[in-house]
This record gives sequence, structure tokens and C-alpha cells, in this order.
Amino acid sequence: MLFRSLPMKCGCGGDAFVVLHDAKKKEVVAYNGRGVAAAGATADYYRSHGHKDMPLDGVHAASVPGGVSVYEAIWKRYGTMPWAELWEPAIKLAEEGIAITDYISRRYEERADRLSQYEFSRKQYLPHGRAPAMGERWAAPMLARSLRAVAKGGAEAFYRGEIAEKIVAYCRAQGGLFELDDFARQQAVTYAPISTDYRGYTVHETAPPSQGFLLLEQLNIIEGFDLKSLNAMSAERVHLLTEAKKLAFADRNRYAGDPAFVKWPLEALMSKAHAAKRRAEIDPKQARWPAGAVIPEHDGDTSYFAVADGNGNALSFIHSLSNSFGSCFVAGETGITLNNRAGRGFSLDPNHPNVIAPGRRTMHTLNAYMVCKDGAPWLVGGTPGGDQQTQVNTQVITNLIDHGMSLQDAIDAPRWYSFPGTDPGSLGKTPQLRAESRMPQATRDALNAMGHNVEALGPWSGGGAVQLIQLDRKNGVLRGATDPRPGGLALGF
Repeated sequence: MLFRSLPMKCGCGGDAFVVLHDAKKKEVVAYNGRGVAAAGATADYYRSHGHKDMPLDGVHAASVPGGVSVYEAIWKRYGTMPWAELWEPAIKLAEEGIAITDYISRRYEERADRLSQYEFSRKQYLPHGRAPAMGERWAAPMLARSLRAVAKGGAEAFYRGEIAEKIVAYCRAQGGLFELDDFARQQAVTYAPISTDYRGYTVHETAPPSQGFLLLEQLNIIEGFDLKSLNAMSAERVHLLTEAKKLAFADRNRYAGDPAFVKWPLEALMSKAHAAKRRAEIDPKQARWPAGAVIPEHDGDTSYFAVADGNGNALSFIHSLSNSFGSCFVAGETGITLNNRAGRGFSLDPNHPNVIAPGRRTMHTLNAYMVCKDGAPWLVGGTPGGDQQTQVNTQVITNLIDHGMSLQDAIDAPRWYSFPGTDPGSLGKTPQLRAESRMPQATRDALNAMGHNVEALGPWSGGGAVQLIQLDRKNGVLRGATDPRPGGLALGF
């Protein structure tokens, strides 16, 4: 139903990553639902067509959607309901429409100019020649028909059947580079997640092309500091976490690409030995920018959810179109909005580890984590937020483990993030530490004195939409908490 209630965030045209605990097998598995660049997508092609950077909108910004392959892979292994039945609520909402909230209306307004560039984007999202206003009902009958096709034919229909045929045909008619084989080859990858130990807990993350390794590297770096002895809102603690982020992100910008195309030292970057070397580079009294590309980020619009049941199964699930409304390009009468992950993640620089090439997967901001204790899930969590994701997740995990906060307090605590991050784009943005104004003024003043260039945000504007579930095995209790910033939801039944 998220496809419909949050149309700018996720859908069949996006990607998905998952970490899942199988209680019967007592194992943690992960799923990679990342699509590839089109067969004709080369840096030379883009440069020859006047692009200095990857486009963020339109048919050339999209890669093959990978999400549907993950939905089906998980259902085939763990599903207890008929596949078609799972799609009915979303189909109903698409056919009958939803009431536009203030939040959704504002997102429409922000993207209206970009949506208006493309025929079927206008038809689907701007039915009256404008963005729907709060309180109006909005339906998507074209999308409903595609959802019914997926409900009937599964991933086969999406990647090798009528939907793939329609998407590819329309995209090529608009100058796009997709071929049917690009879709036909898409499969979800199941694997053992990457992990590290942090103060007696095992933190599992999604593997590349997800950026999940950044969370593990940051935790490894800060593990060498006695955070417990510091006030959670002290300048010293914020400084240490921020400097650890900068070092990890510099490693990503220098090395990380599609492991199928680029050889880079993933295991070394996640090692305790590497963390010790990076930790030694941190000046406890002065902010610095480590060597490595400084690359600004773009906005993102992602949906995350966590689920746990009474049998010990747990799931951490993140999916996205990337930017709001992805590429802003609706693939003809399918009603499917394509992602803009190619435009956002790839580079035209031949020396960049994420230079675009046919069949390549760009490094991906999406990541999902799970924290285990004594071999069983202890915490399931994640957040939207692009480059902010691993920064926010690091803050939340250390709030819980090092500072002993409750779930809700760990989420509500004043949030910050270091900018810029990793998204390939224009260079030269001024480094900043963006912090919610609820962070004590004395802390912000001390951080400025350290050279952090603090920008005060609104009191609840630090980004992210954290969702957490804590599994208390001793008492047989599941605890849930949600982020008040975008308006999340915690449910038990």
C-alpha cells in the first residue's frame, strides 16, 4: 500500500534491500534488489549528448527497477498468503484514490515543474494541470492496471512479460536505452549479510552495492572511544561521530563501486585494523576533512519499515525511487514511475569507481540493518535519508548501546548530519554540520570553535524517518518506536 499512500517515495519502478532473520533456521539473510544500467548506457553516450553530469530527471536517469524481484523472492520463501491477495489493498487505493495529505501535497508542489515535462507524468500526477491540493482525492488507474498484472503474473510479468515490453517500448520511443534483456536478466540476490561486532552486539548490514558497509566502518572507528563516559549531547561526542563519518565516507568516495566491475577492499575497509588506522587520524579537538572526493548529495525520498513477530522472525526493509518521484518519468500507460538511481548514483568521470557502464549497478544509499545479541535479533531498524542514513543509524545505535536510552528517546534525541556526502554531482559545496536547533547552544558553539561550521536546522528537521523494533526475549516483549519528524507509525496486533 506504500506504493499508493506515498507515491513519491517508492513503487514498482524502484529498488529494495532487505535484512531478514529466519527463526526456524536461526540465520540472518539479506536480499539485494538493485537494477542495472541500460545496455546502451555509457559515459561516452551521455557526454556526446551534451551531458556534463548525469541527468537527474527523465528516461536517461533511470536504471532497471529491482524492487519487484525482491518482493517475490521473499514471498516465495516466507509468504503465508496468496501473492495476488497481497496486492489487492494497493490496487484498490490506485483505483479508488486516496485523500491527499498536506505532506504529500507539498511534495507534489516541489516536483510539479519536473513532472510537467513528461506526457504521462502530467496525466498521472497533475490531472488538472496542477499538483493535487490537500484534501483532494487522487487516483492512478493506469498504475492500478499494472499492479493487477503483477498480482496475476508476478515478477515474470514485470520483467519478462507485458509490463517489461510496455516499459521498454515507451522508453525507447522517448530516446531511452533500455532493452528487453536488461529487464529479463533482473533477479534478486540472496546472500549472507556483512557484519561487525560492536561492544558485544553483532550488527548486520546489506552488502554492496548498498552503502551498508559505511555503518559498520563508522561503528568500528568509534568503538575505540569511551562514548559512555560522554554526555550524549556533548560537543565531544558529536565531534567524534562526525569525524568517523567523514573518514568512512571518504573511503566510499575513493573505492566503492559495483563489486562485479570494480575491485575494491571491502573486507579491509570493514576491518578493526583499518578502523584503528582511521581512528588515529581523528583530532579530538579539531574538525578536518580527510583526503578523498568531497561530493554533495541530492535530496531523497525513501520508505523504510521494520517487522517482527512472536516466532522470532524479523525483517528490515527499505525501498525507494531515489529522489522524490524518482526520475519524474512515468513509463507510458503502465503508470509506473521509474527511479532516477542511475542519474543520482553514476558518474561520467572515467576514473570514478561509479562511472556508468552497461549492466553496472551503482553504489546505493539504501541500506537496512539488524542488531543481534547472542545470535538472536535484538534490534531491527533503519531510516530513509540518502547519505544521512548511516549517520542517523550510527547515532541511534550508540544512543541505545552506549547511552542506555529508551527506543523513543534514541529516536527523538536532537539529530545532526555532516554535509556533503557521497552522491555524484556538482563539486565545491561548503562543508557543514547541520544540526537540529534542539541541540544545546553551548554544544553548537563548541562545535563551531572546533571548525565544524554548524548550520542550525528546524527543531525537528534533522532528516530521517527512523523505525525501530526491539526484541526482548527474556520477557517475551516486542517494543516499537517511530520517528515523529515525518510522521511514522508503530503498530502491534
